[in-house]
Amino acid sequence: MTTSSTVQQKTSISTSRRFRAVRLDNEELFRFPFVVMTGEGDFVLTARERENLKKYVQSGGFLLASAGCSNAAWDASFRREMRTIFGEAVLKPVSMRHPVFSTVFNIKQLEAGKQAAKGHLEGVTLNDKLVIIYSADGLNDSRHSKGCCCCGGSELGNALEINANILAYALLR
Repeated sequence: MTTSSTVQQKTSISTSRRFRAVRLDNEELFRFPFVVMTGEGDFVLTARERENLKKYVQSGGFLLASAGCSNAAWDASFRREMRTIFGEAVLKPVSMRHPVFSTVFNIKQLEAGKQAAKGHLEGVTLNDKLVIIYSADGLNDSRHSKGCCCCGGSELGNALEINANILAYALLR
């Protein structure tokens, strides 16, 4: 079961079942209310990508970001880029009392997957709205995947429910 099909079954939100690649430096980004950013290894955004990402979330777009397989280099790069775009101390822990944890499923805790997880999501809030959610722990639904290629990072065990909540929250806010 995918996040989008779970959201469609549990809510009245209609979503596409497929991801569509979109570049941060392209105006096409602004056609989508919700985007996902993930990967492994070090990266550096261009000035145009930074500018577009900031404008995107300031204009109502929502970004869900997660380090693939809990990759430390990607985590460090993402944190550096968020500081560059939004300033120091921009990523703050998202309280388990935040509505994102009860939008579709009532999530009481973030469950560890194959390895111990850091146990929290972080976010960027602008004008009292959560516009970016980030997980240093992977958000791949490896629990429901057959033959998962996950290298054993700390993928969250309840990733399907977390992702469904984040998608519904982002689209309904």
